[in-house]
Amino acid sequence: MIALQGKSQAENPIIQTRFTADPAPLVHDGVVYLYTSHDEDDADGFKMLNWRLYSSTDMANWTDRGVVASLKTFPWAVQTNDAWAPQVIERGGKFFLYAPITVPGKPRNVIAVAVADTPAGPFKDALGKPLIAPAGDNIDPTVWIDDDGQAYLYWGNPDLWYVKLNKDMVSYAGPITKVQPRITDYQEGPWFYKRKGHYYMAFASTCCSEGIGYAMSAKPTGPWTYKGPIMDHDTRATGNHPGIIDYKGGSYVFGFSYEHNFALTPIHHERRSVSVARFEYNADGTIPNLHWWDKVSAPQIGTLDPYKRVEAETIAWTSRIRRDRDRPYDWAMGVTTAQNDRTGVYVTRATDRSYIKVAGVDFGKAGARTFVATVANARPGAAIELHADAVGGPLLGTLQAGPPAPAPAPAPGVRWQERTTTVSGATGLRDLYIVFRGKGDGSLMDVDSWRFTR
Repeated sequence: MIALQGKSQAENPIIQTRFTADPAPLVHDGVVYLYTSHDEDDADGFKMLNWRLYSSTDMANWTDRGVVASLKTFPWAVQTNDAWAPQVIERGGKFFLYAPITVPGKPRNVIAVAVADTPAGPFKDALGKPLIAPAGDNIDPTVWIDDDGQAYLYWGNPDLWYVKLNKDMVSYAGPITKVQPRITDYQEGPWFYKRKGHYYMAFASTCCSEGIGYAMSAKPTGPWTYKGPIMDHDTRATGNHPGIIDYKGGSYVFGFSYEHNFALTPIHHERRSVSVARFEYNADGTIPNLHWWDKVSAPQIGTLDPYKRVEAETIAWTSRIRRDRDRPYDWAMGVTTAQNDRTGVYVTRATDRSYIKVAGVDFGKAGARTFVATVANARPGAAIELHADAVGGPLLGTLQAGPPAPAPAPAPGVRWQERTTTVSGATGLRDLYIVFRGKGDGSLMDVDSWRFTR
C-alpha cells in the first residue's frame, strides 16, 4: 500500500470485522455513510441476509452502524440468501434504499424500495410490492437525481436498463428502456452520477475476473462512450461493484476484493471485503486507471477527538498479534461487532492479543490524564493496553477491565460498567492501538465506548 499524504491513511480493506461487498457511499451532512451488502462468515456461494451501514468523517476510521435493513424488511419476498447490492439516496428529508431481491416463480428478480427518516434507518418497506417487476436481470440498482429534479434508476446484468422515477421516488413514469448498444466491457454493478456537466456510468467490468470500468455521456440516458478501466481486471476479484463520491474536496472510488477470504483460506468462497481509494479527475473529466487496491488508498482527512465519546466500533484496522515471528499479525482474527436493541453496536470477540487501531487521534499539547471505557462481560484479569503509533509502541496506560484473578467468571448477559485508568505520554497526534490482554480462549470482554479526559 502506498502512502499518499498525511500521517495516516485508510487501511484496505477498510472493514475487517466482517465480510462486506457492494459499497454504496452517500454523503450527507458532512458524513460519509457507506451502505454494504454482507457475506455471512460461513458463506460458500452467495449467502447474504441483510444490509449494513458504516460511517466516517475522515476516510480512515469507520464506525459500524449495524444492520439497517434485511430481507425481512420485505416480507412478501422470498427469504433466501439474496440481499444483493443496494443503494441509498436522500430526497425531501427521506432516505430511499433500493435493493434487488427475489419473489416466487420465474423470473424471480425484482427491485424493491424501503424508506427511512435518517441515514441510519430503520428502513421500512415503502410499497408492499416490487418497484420493478420480475425479470431475469433485475439486480444492482443505482439512482441519481439530476439538476432539474428528474431521478433516474439504472440496473442490470448483463444488460443495462433505466427508467425515470417520479418525484415520490417509489413509482416511475414512461417505459423501462434497455441501453443499446451495450457499453464496452459492461457486466453488472452500475454506479450512475453526474459531475461538472458530465454523466458517468461506472460498473463492474466483464466477468471473470471483474475490474471496474466506466463510460461517460453528455445526457443522463446516453449514448454512453466507454472510457476505460478504473481498476484492472484482477484474479483477486471474481466480482466487483463500484461506488464513487466527492467528499471534502477529494474524489473517492469504493469497490471490493476477496483479500479477507484468502487471509483465512486459499479456497475461494464468496466472501468479499470493501476498499477505498482517493483519485483526481483529469482535466477533461476522465478518470485515471488506479490498477488495483494494493497500489492505492485514501489519506486520512481529519483527526479524531479522543475527549468526546468514541464508539468502540470506530476502527481503522483490527488484527491479532501472533506469537510466531514469520507472521507477526493475523488480521483475520481481530475483533468483531455485535448488536442489540438496547446498546446498539458494540465490540466483541476481544481475544488475547487482538487489537483495534484508531487512526489520527489528536490528544493536543497538554495531553490526556485518564482513559475511560464502558465494558461488559470482562473476564478476571482481562485488561486493555493503550499503545501509541504501533502495537508495540509506547505504552500510555493499562486499564484493568475485569476483576482481579482469580475470581468467578462473570454471569451471562450484558451489564455495562465504566472502568478508568490513568495515562501518560498521550500527547500530540498519534495513532492509538487498543490491545486486549488476558488468559484463556474466547472473548475477554465487550466494549461499547471509550474516551480520554484531560
